[in-house]
Amino acid sequence: MSENNTSPQQARTGLKTTGTRKAAAKSGRSRAREFALQALYQHLVGGNTPEAIDAFTRDLAGFHKADSAHYDALLHGSIANAADMDALITPLLDRKMAEISPIEHAVMWIGVYEFQNCLDVPWRVVLNECIELTKEFGGTDGHKYVNAVLNGLAPSLRAVEVAADKASGAAHAQGGQHKGARANAGVNPSPVTSGSAPVSTNADGNANANANANANDDGTDQPRA
Repeated sequence: MSENNTSPQQARTGLKTTGTRKAAAKSGRSRAREFALQALYQHLVGGNTPEAIDAFTRDLAGFHKADSAHYDALLHGSIANAADMDALITPLLDRKMAEISPIEHAVMWIGVYEFQNCLDVPWRVVLNECIELTKEFGGTDGHKYVNAVLNGLAPSLRAVEVAADKASGAAHAQGGQHKGARANAGVNPSPVTSGSAPVSTNADGNANANANANANDDGTDQPRA
């Protein structure tokens, strides 16, 4: 579908959201990811030029609340590096790229781009934001697929950070074992402070980032109403 055939009402509303996250809880960067997703969806489905897509997206309702610089980086960076990012993603797929939902495809682009270029955003936050994006705009289980692929890429794209998290998690687990042993022995254990956010797993063993619900995505953005 070309931009010229899109009605003004569609330009104001954009992709349909399931409303899984309240608008007031979204930071400027979270909103930027949403608009970048909608723009990349147009690129994948309609093949419009980045300039036309950008003009269309900036006219969507609520764009003024987004971090426009982050949106620009995600949109133009993803399109410019699409082939390289697909080369990283494809080996982790269980089907052809053409069979992947354009929503999931675009979200994976966003995740890979942030892993590679937005080092100020923790990898767990990138993962969690992409999962939430897919929950809000994608199919029922699309977030599980995105989660699995991005979890598979994180150890190579954020090697030092992921390794540090694993070491911290192992130390925390060992501390918990010592705490339990002391408790079983009748000794009053001293408090143990966690060194990192916990990670849960899906039924298929893939890790999910448990981001602090009260924290912003990178510690700098303030939620906007």
